[in-house]
Amino acid sequence: MEPSFLQTIFKVHQECPKFPTQKEVRHFIDHLIGTLFPALSTHTFESYDALEFYLLNLKEELYEMLYLKPNREGLNTENNTKIFFEAIPEIYEKLNLDVDAIYLGDPAAKSRDEVVRSYPGFYAIACYRFAHELFKLGVKIIPRMISEYAHSRTGIEIHPGASIGKSFCIDHGTGIVIGETTVIGDNVKIYQGVTLGALSVSKEDAELKRHPTIEDGVVIYAGATILGGHTIVGKNSVIGGNVWVTRSVPEASKIYYQAQQNGH
Repeated sequence: MEPSFLQTIFKVHQECPKFPTQKEVRHFIDHLIGTLFPALSTHTFESYDALEFYLLNLKEELYEMLYLKPNREGLNTENNTKIFFEAIPEIYEKLNLDVDAIYLGDPAAKSRDEVVRSYPGFYAIACYRFAHELFKLGVKIIPRMISEYAHSRTGIEIHPGASIGKSFCIDHGTGIVIGETTVIGDNVKIYQGVTLGALSVSKEDAELKRHPTIEDGVVIYAGATILGGHTIVGKNSVIGGNVWVTRSVPEASKIYYQAQQNGH
């Protein structure tokens, strides 16, 4: 290689700020989820003190990641670490409601333990809920790293900026995309291949609400696409498979795909 090219690459390396690696972020989120849900844990705790010490180590891991630039700039690392860990009991409560929603919503699920151990929807939601907490604190990049790690493992992409209510059920899940400004209410159920996306992809609209609002009790079947920041799917509606929605839907609606027949 030409020395000039290597000099360019060397400069890029020198100018790149130190930041948590993917391995560090993945280690943190996996061990945090595993601590809360023993079915996913690689550790056993012989005493209360051992559990407390383990969580203190995770807290230190997060502090060190948040202390690195660019997260340190404009943010209070110690306070954000404290706020995040204080939020864990509430997140844990929400995740247990998500487990219940998945278990009750899928006849094939034999137990809540099976949901935790083997359902990609639960893992993707768990990663989302922790990433969302960091996103709310203004943490940069790390929330996206968590969500993309979950995406790589499950095929489910949930932007950490999305707002998702209680008792969220993802059934199967592969191919689901939930955009940054999506708002999802309580007791919503989504099947594989669903897109909650934007009508516009212009950078000029980056600060606008670009993704739909899904109100309480909605069921969205496989392959449905719902687009637009002004699009609201009303409470207790059912969106059938392969439906394309770009306008608001009233409460208790049932929207199904109807294939057009030639000559009619």
